Amino acid sequence: PANKEVVQYLSNALRDAGPNEPLAHGACLGLGLAAFGSADPLVYEALSGALKSADAVIGEAAAYGIGLLFAGVPFSDALRAEAEKDLLEYAKATAHEKILRGCAIALALMCHGAEEECEKLTSTLGHDRLPILRYGAMFGLGLGYAGTGNNNAVNKLLHVAVSDASDDVRRAAIISIGLIMHRRPVQVPRLVTLLAESYNAHVRYGACLAVGIAAAGSALPEATELLKPMLEDDVDFVRQGAMLAMAMVYMEKNEQEQPGVKAFRQKLSDVVGDKHMSTMSKVGAILASGILDAGGRNTSIGLTSRLGFGRMRGAVGLVMWLQHWYWYPLLHFLSISLTPTLTAGLNADLKLPVNFNIQCAAKPSLFAYPKKVVEKKAEKKGRVTTVELSTSAKARARQVRRELKRSASQDTTGMDVEKDEAKADSKTAGDETKASVKASEGGEAQTEDTAEKMETEEAPEEKVEAKPEPTSFTLSNPARLTPSQAALCAYDKESAYQPVGFELGL
Repeated sequence: PANKEVVQYLSNALRDAGPNEPLAHGACLGLGLAAFGSADPLVYEALSGALKSADAVIGEAAAYGIGLLFAGVPFSDALRAEAEKDLLEYAKATAHEKILRGCAIALALMCHGAEEECEKLTSTLGHDRLPILRYGAMFGLGLGYAGTGNNNAVNKLLHVAVSDASDDVRRAAIISIGLIMHRRPVQVPRLVTLLAESYNAHVRYGACLAVGIAAAGSALPEATELLKPMLEDDVDFVRQGAMLAMAMVYMEKNEQEQPGVKAFRQKLSDVVGDKHMSTMSKVGAILASGILDAGGRNTSIGLTSRLGFGRMRGAVGLVMWLQHWYWYPLLHFLSISLTPTLTAGLNADLKLPVNFNIQCAAKPSLFAYPKKVVEKKAEKKGRVTTVELSTSAKARARQVRRELKRSASQDTTGMDVEKDEAKADSKTAGDETKASVKASEGGEAQTEDTAEKMETEEAPEEKVEAKPEPTSFTLSNPARLTPSQAALCAYDKESAYQPVGFELGL
């Protein structure tokens, strides 16, 4: 259920925002998220008023909010049917492309989990003359049959992917295949292999993201083999899509579990640092770096729960995130699709028992956190000594001798001559003393160096033998537990605590 205090606060913010686009835009999206899937009539009334305002930015956000509000609501709901009718009518009447796209995606979100019930709506949208409504129909099919692997829906999407006149519609159709087939990720690379070699760059981009969505967090070899050539594609936004998809596939993987992670991280670093690389590619590398380490490396894209049930937030969050192609603030919706990968045992008092452990039958390094990026420290440059040419030194010495002769010829008294000789004698004696001191210091230093060298030769270095890594380890409560690691873990039967569903195999 929606938090009434949050909903009331955001409703007041939307009412008080007026024509202020950033505030109203944020309030509409916030209302949709706060009342996600609740079909609240008061929230719908507020968002419907914002949708029919004259502002395109506010209207688009209001449409997205309505879609989030009615996501997953049964088609039999009266208010949902009214909202669907209003969105269709306003989409045909508006002259703003942004509002039209918002209505199309809102109708797609309302199809989540409907399966056959969404056929009528998606068919209406899919045969419309407006490509943006057909674009929404593709995501409607993807969300309606998310995770079902329905052959009929996949065939429809494949047909549109090779026949529609709009590149946007074709791209959306291929991406939706990943949503439908995410429970069978191995089959997705086979389905889109030929599409990944298409002459159309939008089709190749869609193939990348379809694979990334279906194989998120699995490090599937078939997926990585398909995506690697796409990282060097001639079109910049295809390279961006390949980097985003590869980051999804490699989420929460380290170098020990997947050796390809190291090369991919280096690739992202090189793209960001290359001043000749296009902006689209750099944006893709930056976003991919964030996806790799999402949630402090403690989360992964979750389209299903640990028990295998579909997560509506995961699929809806991905579809909303994909709209960053047109409107970059929607990038933040990726966080909705993330799910924490941890295990935590609570007792009857909802407290964490200390002596509840899990045994993992694998080496600790296999599922350890990926290594943090170490920033290279710039070396301080030493002071450069100026080199003097020999010709310059000789010229200066000649000049000094001339000056001495000139001064000697001007002196007429013997006393002055004696003083000069005395100074010369004292200078010579001082130089000899300094030379003897330096010689003695050099001898002492040489003696110390020789002694140290002899001590080093006498004391050989002791070899430290590396301890073998254990083949299993214990996870404390709570602990990070990745999906691939869970298959190798078991509850400690000797522990004082046992999970509630342990006997049921949960």
